[in-house]
Amino acid sequence: MHTISIMILITLLNIYTLNTSVFGKLPTGERLNKIRSLANYRDGEFKNLSDTPLKPDDVSYFDLIYGLIKGNKNGSPKHIIPHKTPDFSNSDEFKMTWFGHSSYLIQVGHRNILVDPIFSERVSPFQFIGAKNFKGTEFIKPEQLPPLDIILITHDHYDHLDYQSILQLKNKTSQFITSSGVGAHLERWGIDSCKIAELAWNETFSPFADCSFTATSARHFSGRKFKRNQTLWSSFVLQTKNNKIYLGGDSGYDLHFKEIGKTYGPFDLAILECGQYDNMWPLIHMMPEQVIQAAIDLNAKLLLPVHWGKFSLALHDWDDPIIRITKKAHELNFPILTPYLGQTFNLKDSSKFPEWWSNI
Repeated sequence: MHTISIMILITLLNIYTLNTSVFGKLPTGERLNKIRSLANYRDGEFKNLSDTPLKPDDVSYFDLIYGLIKGNKNGSPKHIIPHKTPDFSNSDEFKMTWFGHSSYLIQVGHRNILVDPIFSERVSPFQFIGAKNFKGTEFIKPEQLPPLDIILITHDHYDHLDYQSILQLKNKTSQFITSSGVGAHLERWGIDSCKIAELAWNETFSPFADCSFTATSARHFSGRKFKRNQTLWSSFVLQTKNNKIYLGGDSGYDLHFKEIGKTYGPFDLAILECGQYDNMWPLIHMMPEQVIQAAIDLNAKLLLPVHWGKFSLALHDWDDPIIRITKKAHELNFPILTPYLGQTFNLKDSSKFPEWWSNI
């Protein structure tokens, strides 16, 4: 009887934990009905354009778990990551500030657009467990950001949709833009539905006359609990009065980059993920060399590699992404931007940034 009571208690605790707010909410009702009508939603889940297993057939889940538990002694820097003091002054011309990983602030047309903000210490539903940010990357807090016009969320993974950051920022912005289904999470966290625009691939939303966002395809997956792919993952095309910017989100390499380049390009800047890759999951994240090719496919004039420099979510050395991508960019003579964290820059700052990571 005592054992049964303990099992019931554990079960109830698990149910309670998995239904806490941090996990968000799956789409229901009218939102789910719209999702079911989309072309890339089949058999009860969103699909990629190409078949995308999370791992190759010759890699077992034991291999994945063992590798992640074993880790890499060089997965985190040995010294403090340096940063610059951001310039958040109002701007008509395009400028941006990268905060590490995939969080950055775009300022253009006197508007402030924050992408995938994560200012928590750990990438996790709970702050007592999970990958911890590198020392030196906690230089900015949500309350230090300027008033926001838009927060854009590419997909619902914890390193892009951070519960605590959203709670701190939800009253600091007038508009959320995100992928289909992700609004269910935001509404559970107290954000009014009238402030949320959810886009399917190739849908466009224009919050202002001189600014539009178009959701475009990506090769990835989604999910905050056990059931995957109930919300969409996207890249976005940002069109402003003078610029066209590709906001990549997370994606493995595929033909969609070339199609997006043909349809929506050329781009003044492509912001692409470069980090958290491994041969054990080769289709959902790009290797650094593939990132350069994706920028070429997109017909981008400049490339900013993100998704590195703040957390270790894979098995490679912390600086492997930037070392490999700068090497490939040099070989192909492709212009690449490598700012410090916190360094505000514009599209004219395409001259060589210092290799600040080389002595860390």
